[in-house]
Amino acid sequence: METVSRFLTPPSASFFLFGPRGTGKSTWIKQRFPKSLYLDLLDPETLRLHQARPERLREFVAASESPQTFVVDEVQKAPELLSVVHSLIEEKRGHRFILTGSSARKLKRTGSDLLAGRASLQTLHPFMAAELEGRFDLGLALKRGLLPLVWGAANPNDTLRTYAALYLREEVQQEGLVRNIGNFSRFLESMAFSHASLLNISNVARDCAVERKTVEGYLAILEDLLLSFTIPVFTKRAKRGLAGHPKFYYFDAGVFRSLRPSGPLDRPEEAEGLALEGLVAQHLRAWASYGGGKQTLSFWRTHSGTEVDFVVYGPDGFWGIEVKHASKILDKDLKSLRSFLEDYPEAKALFLYQGKERLKKGKILCLPAGDFLIQLKPGRRLDAEI
Repeated sequence: METVSRFLTPPSASFFLFGPRGTGKSTWIKQRFPKSLYLDLLDPETLRLHQARPERLREFVAASESPQTFVVDEVQKAPELLSVVHSLIEEKRGHRFILTGSSARKLKRTGSDLLAGRASLQTLHPFMAAELEGRFDLGLALKRGLLPLVWGAANPNDTLRTYAALYLREEVQQEGLVRNIGNFSRFLESMAFSHASLLNISNVARDCAVERKTVEGYLAILEDLLLSFTIPVFTKRAKRGLAGHPKFYYFDAGVFRSLRPSGPLDRPEEAEGLALEGLVAQHLRAWASYGGGKQTLSFWRTHSGTEVDFVVYGPDGFWGIEVKHASKILDKDLKSLRSFLEDYPEAKALFLYQGKERLKKGKILCLPAGDFLIQLKPGRRLDAEI
């Protein structure tokens, strides 16, 4: 696959770069910092040497007389190196450190303080549609997602099918994060039915036949491995009783599709509708992240079940966004957004659907979902898409 220019802008100082496996962290670093000195902790010999003697990193840095950029890849595998990096940054010799990771779990477990704020935290997300430009295909994205690892594979479908297995083997099983890998596998499948839905831990526990605390632990593992995220209920100036549970999403629509089983009783359009909502969620999340994190992402749902899929709120604006996997707009589809505008007349309302026309229904702008995604770029207000 040809090189894709990413929207992530590197800081001028040292930074952490987190992101799930397959989001292209190593590729991005090699493009942006081609002359950097690389320490690959995925290499067993390199990992063994630096785990046994962390101060070896200081010797590695000392061999360079002029200021350099040093990359420590998958730093969570040897978190004891962070104290050495911290000391080297404090010496102010002009070196920059880029510390990549696909999991924050071991760093949290060992009490690592992420260099006490000496390095900023950046996240690399799956591709955004605007990064792919003319190569973006909404239909393919709903089936395969937007992981660079998958898009660049000779057999994308096979790569996607083995993605979850790779995490189970390399991150979960090898690190001994769970005692029963079979229970965890069933949990991953069960959570696919919670994708783009309210997260009810008790229901998931019953479905997996495990205790609630076990599910809570599994969810923490998913988030620490950056495989999922949740969004909270929007509660500012609430006028009605609102739902209390957050909504759950797998980080990539393709990963969700690979984990959700299908059979004769499953309607394909149901999974595609959830995939579309998840695809919009991952785009809004990346857009907010690359734009500096000033905008927050949440959703709105009343006790009576009236729901707006996304609420984007911050200094750059206030929007309610509804997503429907339908080619036509029915009046009932706009009911939730109208209720939201009654409570929040300051907001702007967007309705994303699978049709081809841009339409204005009262105060609600209706946009083809694919057009919205391809125009969504960090640093631009959502007004720019309107």
